Amino acid sequence: MELTIYTDGASRNNPGESGAGIYILRDGEPFEQIARYLGTTTNNIAEYTAAIIGLEHAAKVGAKKVRLFADSELMVKQINGLYKVKNEGLKPLHTRVKGLIALIGSVEVQYIPREKNKEADALANRAIDEKMK
Repeated sequence: MELTIYTDGASRNNPGESGAGIYILRDGEPFEQIARYLGTTTNNIAEYTAAIIGLEHAAKVGAKKVRLFADSELMVKQINGLYKVKNEGLKPLHTRVKGLIALIGSVEVQYIPREKNKEADALANRAIDEKMK
């Protein structure tokens, strides 16, 4: 099974109220939508958490190939080894992502502009909005 996962983390006021949005396609068709409230955290932690949720879901359903898209250039470059992870708060999240990638086996992580990540962005913001009602 091949999954395409779009992830986004949102944080209002950075740090602030945060949410994770994960939009998953299975063999090109909509498969799953996840909107999770994360409490108070930073945008970068929210971005990593969204990726972890998406990859955990992929591992749980037995995906053999995953393409993960995110609009956090920092996170994508860190995952792909182009940037070092210097922030102590991100190191355990980065380790978790790398572990999930190793577990799944075939994972491609790519940066996309925010305009191409509307579904995941909407889910992340919905998670915050629903909690703040």
